[in-house]
Amino acid sequence: MTAGAVALITGGASGIGAATARRLAGEGWRVVIADVDAARGAGVADDCGGLFIHTDVTSLHDNEHAVAQSVRAHGRLDAVVLNAAIAGRCGLDDFTQQHYRETMRTDLDGIVYGLHAALPRLRRQRSGHIVVTGSLAGLTGSPDVFYATAKHALIGLVRSAAPHLARDGIRLNIVCPGLVDTPVLARARTAILAHGLLLADPGEIAAAVQSVLGDRRTGRAWVVQAGRPAVPVEFPEIPLATR
Repeated sequence: MTAGAVALITGGASGIGAATARRLAGEGWRVVIADVDAARGAGVADDCGGLFIHTDVTSLHDNEHAVAQSVRAHGRLDAVVLNAAIAGRCGLDDFTQQHYRETMRTDLDGIVYGLHAALPRLRRQRSGHIVVTGSLAGLTGSPDVFYATAKHALIGLVRSAAPHLARDGIRLNIVCPGLVDTPVLARARTAILAHGLLLADPGEIAAAVQSVLGDRRTGRAWVVQAGRPAVPVEFPEIPLATR
């Protein structure tokens, strides 16, 4: 990307989003932080010399507003990092419709709305890169059943939409971190470490996002785990049945 490129980052107030904002800003990007947490979001924006926009990703209007404000402030939009997510609000044994929908509104709908909001601008300029923050849970499985369900859906979204968007000069990829030391895992941190599992620092995921933004490929799912570089997943080619 050229110096002064603009990146809009949802869920940028903490964790992977904040680390990504700081990393890109350190490389000369102009960053826009979109989050519901005004205090932390504004703090990250101040650290980065960037802009904070209060954004509820479960609202299509808020996503469209964030894109519009980014362009109004900087005159361009080069990348969108759709990162906002929450842990699952329920599972199979404590299922409620309300908690299920809360999970899907943020972890799936929020990405779809962010993608939809960015497309008119990116299509008009016939360039841009969208990176979705997925999860290793979207490639394997997880005790957090509906979080994993949403993340599996995001893999399908990226792989299905990328070929269509390539015609407009837009790249779409998904980064799939393993366990990351973020507030989402705060309660389970001790147990995770006790089982000998590694927790990646959010900065490692931010480095992967930066690497993917600089890659010319599209429609890829990139796995990122502690102490390891990002690697694209090789999905099997399954031909349609014929007579």
